[in-house]
Amino acid sequence: MATLYGLMAIGLWGTLALLGTVTANIPAFQLLSLCFTLSAIIIVIKRIAVKKPVFTKPTLTLTQWLFGITGLFGFHFCYFMALKFAPVIEVSLIVYLWPLLLATLVANKQSRFRALIGGGLGFIGIAFIIVGNGELTLNSEYRIGYLLAVICAVIWGSYSWFLSTSNNDVEDIAWLSAAVALLALIAHWLFETSYWSFSLSEWGGILLLGLGPVGGAFYLWDIALKKGNQQLLASLSFSTPLISSVILAIAGFNAWSANIIIALALILSGAIIANMKIKPAVIKASN
Repeated sequence: MATLYGLMAIGLWGTLALLGTVTANIPAFQLLSLCFTLSAIIIVIKRIAVKKPVFTKPTLTLTQWLFGITGLFGFHFCYFMALKFAPVIEVSLIVYLWPLLLATLVANKQSRFRALIGGGLGFIGIAFIIVGNGELTLNSEYRIGYLLAVICAVIWGSYSWFLSTSNNDVEDIAWLSAAVALLALIAHWLFETSYWSFSLSEWGGILLLGLGPVGGAFYLWDIALKKGNQQLLASLSFSTPLISSVILAIAGFNAWSANIIIALALILSGAIIANMKIKPAVIKASN
């Protein structure tokens, strides 16, 4: 069941691009602050529903606070900053090195090579989606953006790995969300101009983002990496851009492309290789 939660989180992240088209006019950090506020409210509503105390002391250690805030806020901060210094295609592709990093971190010594091969195939698969028929040009003038994108990948891969080793209560994500909402609000004041003339569709987009890919999905991911099949989840994380492409194509924002089929084949092949169980050879002793 925990692995299914992880697949649900991946599916929710696949809706991010579509919901992003609805909220495109909202400054990034302002939107992030609103979404993480909703993420924290999820647990408040849950506790009211089950008649539990609304506010309880978090069980997070200092290390868990640091990893949690760095993972949830640091990732988004570096991503938004990377987009200011480099084109979105290159940034997106570099950021999606994180499933490859996660796959190698959660693999044991016997399966690490297969994890690298499978992750490599998955990465090639998402390149067909992200780059598409466009042009990928790594230009030295964008090196700051590339560096920030690499930091994004390291942050999210490391944070996801840390979740698999951590024993904090999943509801503590609400406290982390509140902290991230505050930091995002500060970043908004520093870097952006406020925009509050939200249309009804924008309010809907904010609500869906906060309940889904920029909120609720983090609770699901936390449970999945603590109790689910971490290697499989790392492999299938490559499918997020694929899901986005399919959803955008269905909604009429993207054209259907053979790249979708190629990406699907590569991602599934990579997942099969990375999760293949090799039976140890049995050596019979001679009499």
